[in-house]
Amino acid sequence: MTFGFASSAATTLGGSADSASRLARMLEPAEWAEAGIPLLRNPREVVSGLHIRHQPMPSTAVVAVLDHEERLIASASFARRPVLADGWELRNALLAQLRRVIPHDLRRRAPVRTAVLLYCRDGDERWTEEDGAWMWGLRDACTLHGLRCGAYITLTSGGWQVLGEGRGGRRPNSESPPSGFADIVAGPGPVPLRTASGAAEALRRTAAR
Repeated sequence: MTFGFASSAATTLGGSADSASRLARMLEPAEWAEAGIPLLRNPREVVSGLHIRHQPMPSTAVVAVLDHEERLIASASFARRPVLADGWELRNALLAQLRRVIPHDLRRRAPVRTAVLLYCRDGDERWTEEDGAWMWGLRDACTLHGLRCGAYITLTSGGWQVLGEGRGGRRPNSESPPSGFADIVAGPGPVPLRTASGAAEALRRTAAR
């Protein structure tokens, strides 16, 4: 007489299959570097702008769309659920945010806009499996929305890091307060920004006072 050993074995086999599928839905740094991800001309400016607009805390993702001149067109931020990282689920979350803030470009022969992802998390700047899942999710979401896949950036207590490029800085970081919003909206002819977080409008009102 047995007491559930067969069922337990089946669960183990199923768990192994799920784990293998999850590992297949992530990208390692070498794979990311070989994917031809376009380099940001001024990553510090992009990171600072997103940090000011969304003020991300650990486990917060900020997806942003840039035009061909690297100007911010739209952005959205959301908190990731505390579950095991899976590129498929992260892809769906990113795609849902992109659909909220900007129309797709699927009718174009080639992408003209680029999506970048800033993820604020605990730990240091070294690559993790969670980063690999975000990379896979970003690449797939961009394909499904007609966008060029851009940089994946981590924000930790030690600073920011563009993974796969080796570029980074100590500020902003996950613990630093945002600087003045007026610093990033100043200049002739700013592009109207669509954002799903609501933070931009509040900061814009504050800067106007």
